[in-house]
Amino acid sequence: MKSDSAKRITVLLADDHAIVRQGLRALLELEGGIDVVGEAANGREAVDLARELHPAVAVLDIAMPLLNGLEAARRILQEVQPPPKVLILSAHGDDAYIEQVAALGVVGYLVKQTSAHILATAIKEIHAGKVFFSPSIANRLCSPPKEASRRAGRARKEVVKLTSREQEILQRVAEGAANKEVAADLGISVKTVEKHRQSVMNKLGLHDTAGLVRYAIAAGVIESSIQCTLLQS
Repeated sequence: MKSDSAKRITVLLADDHAIVRQGLRALLELEGGIDVVGEAANGREAVDLARELHPAVAVLDIAMPLLNGLEAARRILQEVQPPPKVLILSAHGDDAYIEQVAALGVVGYLVKQTSAHILATAIKEIHAGKVFFSPSIANRLCSPPKEASRRAGRARKEVVKLTSREQEILQRVAEGAANKEVAADLGISVKTVEKHRQSVMNKLGLHDTAGLVRYAIAAGVIESSIQCTLLQS
């Protein structure tokens, strides 16, 4: 006979706001049957903890520093064996995000207005092999594509053309980090950063930092609020 602990669902929470993580942990553990085994403050930490802890479910925010939740999800699903079920929990339900989530193989997407009970239900459902999306998002996934969705799809396809390193550098540049800062953060040379940055610009047909920022926003790599001051300057 299995112990109660063997039946519990292990969960990794990733959100850049400590108060959000703490609140989610408290609420989920009240629901029963769920153990939060780790918390990450950014996407890179989420990937590292997923490799270390092998949670059954990873709950990821999209807008996180260093590595956004979509790229973190992609890496977790590719690099962690067996891969956890990934659930996106975001304040946004934009088509650009939803298109990318569907392509990645993420099996759940909830908006942050969701109740703790629904979140716990979603975790249990996807752990059981089902999919779980907020109703408004599920309706859009099942509806005929609109022009907005087609534009988001084109953006998604362009993102897929970038290597994992290029995607990471794109996010850091779009967040406003200088080449020297990115190099120190990733443990590579400034010349290597410049090479990757130029490769990204060549692939996307862009010519300046402002263009990279606009692309990153349109493709859901970063939130529009992050760099609004840069684009307005």
